[in-house]
Amino acid sequence: MEQQIGVIIVAGGGGTRMGGSRPKQFTMLGGLPVLAHTINNFAGALPGAEIVVVLPAAHADFWKDFAARFDIAAHTVTTGGDERFHSVKNGLKALKRDPELIAVQDGVRPLASHGMIRRAVAAAAEHGTAIPVVEAVDSYRETDGTASRIADRRRLRIVQTPQVFRADLLRRAYEAEYRPEFTDDASVVEQAGEAVFLCEGERTNLKITTPEDMVIAEALLAGREKTEESADGENL
Repeated sequence: MEQQIGVIIVAGGGGTRMGGSRPKQFTMLGGLPVLAHTINNFAGALPGAEIVVVLPAAHADFWKDFAARFDIAAHTVTTGGDERFHSVKNGLKALKRDPELIAVQDGVRPLASHGMIRRAVAAAAEHGTAIPVVEAVDSYRETDGTASRIADRRRLRIVQTPQVFRADLLRRAYEAEYRPEFTDDASVVEQAGEAVFLCEGERTNLKITTPEDMVIAEALLAGREKTEESADGENL
């Protein structure tokens, strides 16, 4: 029997680095808002999953009106908190079902493939926790503000979402008080004493933060759609 899955999509950012009057999660990408792509990706990858979208209180009503103009999978909207930690906590409370696994996704990662989403879910089903990562390719330096030293990139991994956890582990971890070092869900779960399993992420699983990211996302989406059209043509 398939496991019941809950999905929390955190879209609480104000998008100040993107510029413009509209937060980045509502920016148009290939005919749909960025957030709509993210929602639809999870609905396609995990049919039947309950999807909760966490938005700033000031934008919740706007999104409900805006989303009605597009073909977007069913989802529930709830409001976020001061930090990402509080937004995820609110998302957990908003889940109406009692899933066995919970995936938490950044609302501005609209290009996560179905395969990667399912891979993370399968890893979490086996290990209790799973976060997608990719190897670092740039050079990095650690600094204390006055001096710096090279960091061994062979030991570094770039962390992505969705981060997927057994529901009871994630809920228990989020009973903690907020701490500034809680930068993602894995850090919260790790603080609760749980080991975090790393699974294979994707370099195309882009987090849209700047206007340059939108240019890259448009190109990636266009390439993906062209590949899908070619595949459909071959299957005719």
